[in-house]
Amino acid sequence: MPPIQPLPFDAPLSHYEKQAEEVLTSYQSGNSSFIRQFNEHHLSFRNWSKATNQDGEFNLNDSQQLVARLYGFETWEKLIEYINDVTQADSSVWQFESAVEAIINGETTTLDSLLRANPTLIRMRSTRVHRAMLLHYIGANGVENYRQKSPRNAVDVARILLKAGAEVDALADTYGKGTTLGLVATSIHPKQAGVQIPLIDTLLNYGADIDCTPTGWPPLMAALANGCPEAAETLRRNGARIDSIVAAAGLGRLKLVKSFFSEDGQYFPNESDTSVWGVPKEPTAQLERAFLYACTYGHITVAEFLLSKGVNPNAQDTDGQTSLHVAVLSGQLDMVKWLIDRNTPLEVKNGYGGTVLSQALWCVVNGNPDLDYVPIVEVLLNAGALIEPGTLDWLAQQDTLSPTKRTRIEEVFRKHGANS
Repeated sequence: MPPIQPLPFDAPLSHYEKQAEEVLTSYQSGNSSFIRQFNEHHLSFRNWSKATNQDGEFNLNDSQQLVARLYGFETWEKLIEYINDVTQADSSVWQFESAVEAIINGETTTLDSLLRANPTLIRMRSTRVHRAMLLHYIGANGVENYRQKSPRNAVDVARILLKAGAEVDALADTYGKGTTLGLVATSIHPKQAGVQIPLIDTLLNYGADIDCTPTGWPPLMAALANGCPEAAETLRRNGARIDSIVAAAGLGRLKLVKSFFSEDGQYFPNESDTSVWGVPKEPTAQLERAFLYACTYGHITVAEFLLSKGVNPNAQDTDGQTSLHVAVLSGQLDMVKWLIDRNTPLEVKNGYGGTVLSQALWCVVNGNPDLDYVPIVEVLLNAGALIEPGTLDWLAQQDTLSPTKRTRIEEVFRKHGANS
């Protein structure tokens, strides 16, 4: 749960001031974890500069800065400007923010009424730092975190906006520059709501550029980099370019992967500018990244082919994740078994200090709720993965675990000798 509950978009300044005072009180009472939690929940969507004065004590100005950034404003002063505008009766800012609320809550009647009353809303931009237009909120991505929601009728909402004249390829200041298609293709929220693929199809039907790369990240490659293989496959099926071996491997397209090699087995590296869209420039690193993507998405035949070409099976990504780490994180049980059969090291630590067993245990508690990570834990333990002291004690402190899952995972660890 977030440390404070977001205010209504048209709340008065006094309510924001009260929240800032509550944050300050919590910090001064010794609850520094409050600030850490605040940052984790609400500030991670942008690469903000430090919000607090590191040379002195945390004060009210620091607290106000944190609150402002929760709501998508760089400074407290910018937040005050917004409040002055949005609290004016029926102002354009109030209408825009009302339309945003209708979008994220699936209130089509309200949205349609607002757009009919003020057709210029469709071309307006948010006064928040991301400068998003209404259509961008369909992506549930890159905007203020508490507004990243995908209603079940998101496709109907999108069609209302597009029919009203929304610019389908408009850019927002999200992760650099992003279109709605790129935001949808990389967002967990429409994916979990079951509307990601229909939204992609809808945007493409309205002419969205399938390869739009304003920041160097094609939507297909971005989808693969963000754990959305179904979105990537949908884009491929609709004609998106696959111009790197990394993308081909992530999609499991073995024939295409092979096309990057000559008859004598020489690799032809990608020729396009790869520096900013997830593909290293160095050929060996490209092959290693391709192998990691194949392992992430369970494409054993592709991984096997790459190994036959001399790819280092123990390569690590920029976060120190090995092939086993990424296979575990994605819940790829068969791939985990395949890698273990090839003696992939179990005790290599990633950049966060975790072994593959630590990764699996983290996933049991925090991973995709639709995936069952317990069998992966058991496979790793059967293969000889070392149990860290205190594992059972750590599990006992995880309040989000259901009693059934807790019992299952504890039994697995006790079976392999854990006692604390």
